[in-house]
Amino acid sequence: YGFINTCLKSLVVEKYGEEIWEKLRLQAGVQDSFLTFEVYKDEITMQLIDKACKILDVPADAVLREFGGYFFKFCKRSGYDRMLRTLGGNLYEFIENLDALHSYLSLSYQANTEALFLFVSPQEMNAPSFRVEKNEDGSMHLHYYSDRRGLCHIVPGIIGAAALDFFNIEISMEIINQTEEEERTGKKEHIVFLVTQNPVFSYKERNEFSSSQYLADSEKQIENQVNKEDFEKAKNTIRDKGSSVCPVKKSHWKTVRGIITLGKGKLLRGFDPVYPKSLWIDTKTFCNGLPFHLVFDKELRVKQAGVSIQKIVPGLQTMGICLDHYFSIVHPEVPFNISSIQKFINSQFVFQTRREMMPESWKRRPMLELRGQMIWMESLQCMLYLCSPLLRTLIELEERQMHIADIAPHDVTRDLILLNQQRLAEMELSNQLERKKEELRILSKHLEEEKKKTEALLYAMLPQHVANQLKEGKRVEAGEFKECTILFSDVVTFTNICAQCEPIQIVLMLNSMYLLFDRLTTVHDVYKVETIGDAYMVVGGVPVPVPTHAERVANFALGMIIAAKGVQNPVSGNPIQIRVGIHTGPVLAGVVGEKMPRYCLFGDTVNIASRMESHGVPSKIHLSSSAYQCLKCKNFEMTERGEIEVKGKGKMHTYFLIRNKTASENEIMGRP
Repeated sequence: YGFINTCLKSLVVEKYGEEIWEKLRLQAGVQDSFLTFEVYKDEITMQLIDKACKILDVPADAVLREFGGYFFKFCKRSGYDRMLRTLGGNLYEFIENLDALHSYLSLSYQANTEALFLFVSPQEMNAPSFRVEKNEDGSMHLHYYSDRRGLCHIVPGIIGAAALDFFNIEISMEIINQTEEEERTGKKEHIVFLVTQNPVFSYKERNEFSSSQYLADSEKQIENQVNKEDFEKAKNTIRDKGSSVCPVKKSHWKTVRGIITLGKGKLLRGFDPVYPKSLWIDTKTFCNGLPFHLVFDKELRVKQAGVSIQKIVPGLQTMGICLDHYFSIVHPEVPFNISSIQKFINSQFVFQTRREMMPESWKRRPMLELRGQMIWMESLQCMLYLCSPLLRTLIELEERQMHIADIAPHDVTRDLILLNQQRLAEMELSNQLERKKEELRILSKHLEEEKKKTEALLYAMLPQHVANQLKEGKRVEAGEFKECTILFSDVVTFTNICAQCEPIQIVLMLNSMYLLFDRLTTVHDVYKVETIGDAYMVVGGVPVPVPTHAERVANFALGMIIAAKGVQNPVSGNPIQIRVGIHTGPVLAGVVGEKMPRYCLFGDTVNIASRMESHGVPSKIHLSSSAYQCLKCKNFEMTERGEIEVKGKGKMHTYFLIRNKTASENEIMGRP
């Protein structure tokens, strides 16, 4: 389910950042987000884990272990905290009841799940199983069975996080055996972990909790005391010496219950049940009161059956028939024999009726599943299967033509069906909201992309700060720049070229030339003002004043001369020639007009720069004296042209820019 992949994404984003997740998901070829209750292929999760190992350069077992620990925290944050916390009072009980948790979750997810402790899987897949054994030295053997290979390292991460959070103990888990076993659905990976545990307490907790060793010794002494005064002494002894080196978490009431006096002063250290000498219930009442139960011996011969099971499977009314003729084991996936059942006796067992053995009226309905626990009766050498119908919704009840009345009033299955029906409706509503949220997220993402495209287009036409002011509806005031450098260029004999070519050829020529020039504006950080026909105008120091405006424009001009050699004249087939003119001086800049607004420059500096271009020489960069003064101490090679007559300006002393003494051609062109 998407819950697993969402958790993996959350781990990567939280620990390594959004950029790593984006890189990881692109390499894995998966989407950015996942719906919680949507079924996804296992390959998606495996791809993400594989790419995470490569990108982070971390071994797979370390990634899986870290994911396991984080997954436990993610489940708690997602509302499963109380459900997990109440599974057991200690780590052994917690692990022992994991399969029961899987079974419960399958009611809501309506699929076999790897539940909260591995990967939730599609319906055709099977959930893992857990079996735990206590050892004499206090350690445990955890048996893990799964169809999926290579995921066992998640288990230590999750179990370790649960042990520390719920039971305040640190554990170490070591793989001591790894085999493949042939089960009903094929080969399953069987991993055996050795689990050892050590208490972990803070200084404060050491003072709050009593010592298990001392408590045991104290209680032995207290057993010899029978009056109230001795009881008070015992209670004070426990309280006063409650701190020790190896404490065990115990509430006040547990301590009191451990030494409480009942009857005539006899101290009870534990609970001892009392059994009647004979069973005060007759066979008929038992079979009616527990309508779904079975008793069978080592050979699987049925000895007893509840009335509702007999009604659904009439063949069970013939005592002595073999149980495996009428039922198959769905969970756990073990062979149908008494030794396998005893092996997994702490697991919940799910039986399913065999279609070929059902009455004719049942053969067109979905098969009935029973879920319950196995109890071995040593004295009778028989197994008791206490069960209930495994039904998720009222629809499933109707499909099997059953009624609520068929389930015993004391059986909580009645309530579970009704509650789960309501919960599934809520989940469907939640799923719809999640889908809508995802649709809105995608639309918002597309909108943001379109917004960026629009802004990029706008910023290509106007300076960014000017465009932002216009977007906000503000008026853009004209600004005065005391010193900037302006460049004009045009194509030599452009009028003759136009007369001898098709319009499309002119457009293609100008476009190829302007693309090269536009790239150079980015390289040298100058502002492109406009293009009119073959004329190209840029400025340095506007709209952002910079002291290096002249050097930037000069380097840009040198790049233009080089770039123009790569543009072909459509008439002669030779490289085109351009003239370039540069002048430095003050300008006034602002936005004119409301329709197709343009950022324009005004002042005599613009006119002089234009005159430098029009009075220039092909393939040369013509400088005014003011531009020359700005560049003469900046590592540029320049030659004097002398005085020339400039239209409207009279005589002017001008220069030619030859090269940049310190920059190579690749640097000028912005090449690597």
